[in-house]
Parts: sequence; C-alpha cells; structure tokens
Amino acid sequence: MERKIIDFHTHTFFSDGELIPSELVRRAYQKGYKAIGICDHVDSSNIDFVVPRIAKAATVLNRYWDIEVVPGAELTHVPVEEIKPLTKLARKLGAKIVICHGETVSEPVIKGTNREAIKAGVDILAHPGLITKGDVSLAKKMGVYLEITTKKSHLKTNRHLVKLARETGAKLILNTDSHCEEGLLTYGKAVSFLSKLGLVGKEINDVFKNSRDLLRSIKR
Repeated sequence: MERKIIDFHTHTFFSDGELIPSELVRRAYQKGYKAIGICDHVDSSNIDFVVPRIAKAATVLNRYWDIEVVPGAELTHVPVEEIKPLTKLARKLGAKIVICHGETVSEPVIKGTNREAIKAGVDILAHPGLITKGDVSLAKKMGVYLEITTKKSHLKTNRHLVKLARETGAKLILNTDSHCEEGLLTYGKAVSFLSKLGLVGKEINDVFKNSRDLLRSIKR
C-alpha cells in the first residue's frame, strides 16, 4: 500500500490561510504528500475570484512538480438555498472538488447545512459536527464523503462521526483543514491519529482507500 498522504482540505491566503498556493504545496511535497486539495472558503461574494486563481495555480504546479494539486472550493456559512447553485458554479469555474463547511459545534453554522450539502452532491462534507444518522445514511446513498478532521477546533465530534459511519457504511475521509504548514500531516501521524479514534486495521486502510478513490474519480 502506498504510504503517502492525500489531503483534500487546505487553505491559502486566498481565504484565511497563511501561504500562497506554491508555498503550501511545496511544504506538502516535503511532508511526502501524494496530492493536496486547495479549497479556500467561498460564498457568492468571492467564488468567481478565488476558484479560477486556485485552478490556475494548480495547472502550473501540476506541470512542474511531482504532487497532484487539486483545485477546489469550500462553501462556508452560505444560506442553505445557495449550496446547490454555488456547488454547480464552483465546478463551472474550475473546481475539481467541492467541499461544504459542515455543522461543526465550534461555529454557528446554519442548521440544515449538512443535509442540503449532501443533497447538492458536494464531494466532501467537512467537519459535520453532531450529524444525524439519517444524514450519514443519505451521504452513503449520495456518494458524499464525510470528513474526519485533524483540525483542533473541529475534532471534538470525530468519534461521533466514526460511530455512525460504522453503523451505516458511509465513507470516511481524513483531511487536515490546514491553514499553515504546521497543520500538514505525515503518513505516520495520520495512522496514529486514526488509531486514537479507535479505528483499526481495515478501517484505517479504508479511510486511505477512500481518498485514493476520490482522487481517481477527479482525474477521470
């Protein structure tokens, strides 16, 4: 099994990250990443500015460096009615992956965001907080990946998510939600993190496999 990280959820200074895309990607490469998704925070005010620039950076960096850079967007605190149209717009503007900022318990995310994001067919529902079993089951049906996050402000509900995913068979994915170099993972730290959540053996392998599967689907 390939021992490299695929991390679809990171941020640059196009939203609230610290680094420009090339700086972040270079640091990820040094950590041993196979692929990195740049999914800066967007809403209706900035999506047309941010996504094309991330897509442009990805095109250039993919030409020269041996790391897959995936351009994307994270829909963040948007009205639930806007999730579906903004998902479509992000893809039209060049996003290869669309993430929705889920109902983390650490922020006042609009109730119903998790379900509307899943119904809209986003690729990943990030840090979904105390997501309901019904929504987890819907994610499985819709093929939406649910994020286990390593970011400290969101990780309180990871065990809740793992429990419901086990019960329903929904697909989990590990992301860092990094805003700086310090948030990036090595493969060993990723395995350790998942182990501390109680995942074992095949469960851990499946989390990494889900990332590989999503990357392959994006590259088709």
